[in-house]
Amino acid sequence: MSATTLARPRESFPARVPGLTITPVAASLWRVSRPGGAVLGHIERHELGGLERWSARRLMSGGIRSMPLGEFWSASDAAECFR
Repeated sequence: MSATTLARPRESFPARVPGLTITPVAASLWRVSRPGGAVLGHIERHELGGLERWSARRLMSGGIRSMPLGEFWSASDAAECFR
């Protein structure tokens, strides 16, 4: 990870999904949780061939490992897989 990546500010998630709380945790990384606090997983934004992509990962029981849910073209599509 470069110093430039570390210096980028956290930003709000670009989509609103009812029933989920999405919190910035690092540059281009958000934590997805239920309003009661249970963490469901993470969404990460990255570029692939100059195009913006969104990947979603669900936390497994115990919260140490995660399972990929897929790659998406939009932030809202990535978030919807947690509902």
